[in-house]
Amino acid sequence: MITSDNKIQDYTPVLEAEFGKIGSAEWNRAVEEAEAFFTGQMLRDTRREAHMTQTELAKKLNVTKSYISRIENGLITPSVTVFYRIIDALGMRVEIVKPIM
Repeated sequence: MITSDNKIQDYTPVLEAEFGKIGSAEWNRAVEEAEAFFTGQMLRDTRREAHMTQTELAKKLNVTKSYISRIENGLITPSVTVFYRIIDALGMRVEIVKPIM
């Protein structure tokens, strides 16, 4: 958090007040929900950039439009296998690289 005098301040107490102590079950649940939301938004944006509807993507994957919608809205997280199938159906690829140390 940046204060009015442009100094960076630790935001951890604010986050912990909202989501519980770091590492707690409540905190971990909030992180999982945030990750599901982010994944869904990323997949939605990629689908839109590919000029594909949810229905078209669902047909390519042999799943329902509702399933695609639930993923994009962060209500469910696709398995790794489904994630790769979605990426492939959108003409994308995932590249796993070892970070430079």
